[in-house]
Amino acid sequence: MIQTTFPDREMMAELFAKMLWEIKAVHFNAAHPYKLASGMASPVYIDCRKLLSYPKIRSTIMDFAASTLLREAGFERFDCIAGGETAGIPFAALLADRLSLPMIYVRKQPKGHGKNAQIEGELKESARVLVIEDLTTAGGSMFKFIDAIRAAGATVDHGMALFYYDIFEDGALRFADGKVKLHYISTWRYVLSVARSERLFDDETLSSVEAFLNAPLEWSGKHGGVSQLG
Repeated sequence: MIQTTFPDREMMAELFAKMLWEIKAVHFNAAHPYKLASGMASPVYIDCRKLLSYPKIRSTIMDFAASTLLREAGFERFDCIAGGETAGIPFAALLADRLSLPMIYVRKQPKGHGKNAQIEGELKESARVLVIEDLTTAGGSMFKFIDAIRAAGATVDHGMALFYYDIFEDGALRFADGKVKLHYISTWRYVLSVARSERLFDDETLSSVEAFLNAPLEWSGKHGGVSQLG
């Protein structure tokens, strides 16, 4: 089924943020920061995998994703949708179905046995591929998948993250240098805005979260995490 309606971009971003709060996929804890895989200390944590467990929300987010891509990239821009292992795989399947396109998925590394495949499914040479993940911080993991697809002879000019941190300068630079246009629905700024407007946390917590979003590595360094990314 092709999505043919085009909601306002700000409305989609705000509604997505509200959905994340509604299903308790977002967590703020400035007093006891979360440790991320990068070693960063963070007062915020998000679990976009929970979207899959809520059919109405899941379907609406796929509407938003399709609308974003058709409007920003074009109607005949892609030959295939690729999901990154693991969280991107179900969303790739849902989006491929919504856009009536073939779907593949990409491992983080070759599986090490059998055909030693890193890409699963049929990828045609010179295919124009969209890579999708549930979220991206600065694009590091997405480019592992992009590089694998490009090495197989296909083209990747666009990527999609349902949720984009949008707080790291390195992220914008990585996508620009890699010649990939990143599409996304919502960011931490919208999540924080909803938390403020609906008074979900005390002012001190909200101020600390805003300080993190404005200077994440500085905040991390002051709270027991790394102060620079490797």
